[in-house]
Amino acid sequence: MIQRGYGRLPPGATMHPDVAAARNGRDHRSPWDLRPDHLHAGDLPFEIQPAADHPWPMRDKSLEFLRTLVNTPSPTGHEARGQRVWLDYVGPYADETWSDAYGNCVAVLNKGGSPRVMLAAHADEISMTVCHIDKEGFLWVRRMGGVDPAISKAQRVTIHTRKGPVAGVVGNVAFHLIKGQKERKAPEWGDLFVDIGVSSRKEAEKLVQIGDPLTLVDEFELLRNDLAVARAFDNRIGTFAVAEALRLLRGGKKGIGAEVCAVSNIMEETGLLGARQIAYALKPDVALVVDVTHATDYPTVSQQLHGDIRLGAGPTITHGGASHPEVVARIESVAKKAKIPLQHEAPSTTSGTDTDVIFWTRGGIPSALISLPNRYMHSPVEVVNLKDLVQIPELLAAFVTSLKPGEEFKVRI
Repeated sequence: MIQRGYGRLPPGATMHPDVAAARNGRDHRSPWDLRPDHLHAGDLPFEIQPAADHPWPMRDKSLEFLRTLVNTPSPTGHEARGQRVWLDYVGPYADETWSDAYGNCVAVLNKGGSPRVMLAAHADEISMTVCHIDKEGFLWVRRMGGVDPAISKAQRVTIHTRKGPVAGVVGNVAFHLIKGQKERKAPEWGDLFVDIGVSSRKEAEKLVQIGDPLTLVDEFELLRNDLAVARAFDNRIGTFAVAEALRLLRGGKKGIGAEVCAVSNIMEETGLLGARQIAYALKPDVALVVDVTHATDYPTVSQQLHGDIRLGAGPTITHGGASHPEVVARIESVAKKAKIPLQHEAPSTTSGTDTDVIFWTRGGIPSALISLPNRYMHSPVEVVNLKDLVQIPELLAAFVTSLKPGEEFKVRI
């Protein structure tokens, strides 16, 4: 196993004893190796104790869960490790949990209730995959999902192999060596190669193989003013939110009549694939999808083209397209009653989320999309507001508790 970086602790945080032992050389495993397979249930790499001068807007265990969920790599098509973290957390709040043949995970509360509500979010993250190993041992890669080659250069990466993680770097020609070029062209995928510190194909093939996925080495960090930065908020914030909604419903004083299926589905980034599988299997009466959306509150982004979406102003609700007008109206109603602020979005054609395939499954499932504003999406420095995030599970839970037994959503003609 090749050890990797640990990231910085937030103010007031203390390191888990097993992780400290690994860092100090008393344990041969790295914190990477200890998470999640070697930690006992409930153990996390960091014990979060927010600084007294800035209490973070969620309970400590939820913040620990979010950190671990985000930091556990889940490259699209290879989500198993992240799915294990999600199932372990949500299990105590569910009547049953299960996973299907391809790794979509479901946690059910109040089985047999009506209507059946699906709270869905995708677990996968954009990534790369090894497509060629040259004779010098350099790895050449393809993208999996919407990865920008320009921001993938000169980055540390982890190659996820069957034998364990392998460290590498995406090569970058020094500026000094390209001064003669009149124009510096933007990199394309055929230009990106990964250096894993070997000198031959034979040596490289002892460590990696064609098809191994790669992710960037960037982890969760608290900033300030309720903001956090991470590599994969898209869409670990969604699977976090549906898990937290189940926790709120399980511990709520108000009973529910609906059956709730919290879903952490796979392979959204490469074609909305897992959502098609699990929506068909579950056949829900109504579905709420949680994903990120583009915040537009920073320089150079046109609000005239993309709308005015801000961090700290609450989650967004999408109008039109796959979003069912009656489901949207109910969300707006319960948000107003719960005093949860909403921002509003209008897609031009499709939303680019799992909502687009869930709504036409089995002849049409009434669906709606709730999103978290996210600066710098599909980058290693995605930034979100944690106050916005905690409002999403509250909104999901409020929607579920508003449902009457057997209630249906139909467009009024």
